[in-house]
Amino acid sequence: MSSKRHSIVPPISQAGPKPPVQFSSSITIADSALLTGSNPISISTESVIHPRAKLDSLGGKITIGRRCIVHERATIGAIGTEGRITENSVTLGDYVTVEVAAAIEAGDTVIGDGTVIGVGSKVGRGAVIGKNCTLTPRSEIAPGDVIPDFTVVYSNGMRRMDKRGVVDLRHKAQARQIEILRRMIPSNPAKFQ
Repeated sequence: MSSKRHSIVPPISQAGPKPPVQFSSSITIADSALLTGSNPISISTESVIHPRAKLDSLGGKITIGRRCIVHERATIGAIGTEGRITENSVTLGDYVTVEVAAAIEAGDTVIGDGTVIGVGSKVGRGAVIGKNCTLTPRSEIAPGDVIPDFTVVYSNGMRRMDKRGVVDLRHKAQARQIEILRRMIPSNPAKFQ
């Protein structure tokens, strides 16, 4: 038996159909990111897609705004338990961060500008999350739920309004983080086109 570790993620050649893509020239997308499905995937200016992040457009179109970060093992466009396929799968606004192992289900799901989806969080199909919200790690948003702007959602279901007024600071920090990630992550957008 080999001592080499094996990934549980299937090789790219076995990951399904290659989706039509529309990339900005300034994105950073890791060679080992997984883009599958039959609907278009659009990624805007200066966004970063980490290794092993999965964008699945089988459930509908995926649109990612500018300066977004999708971390490793995050899934965008997951088809939920009902298997419903829609016209618009997932839309992420500008400056959105989807952290490690978070899942955003397909089904007209909208994530507002500046929102942070915490580690291991799950956003159900059709949910609409407002601008500058924060989902703490392992939070769950029910299908069709609407979260108002500037809301913090905790993993136990409690919510509060975030009145700190740090939107500009968060945007500047995100821009700095993207600068560093662009130097650290080898990018190969041509592989997906």
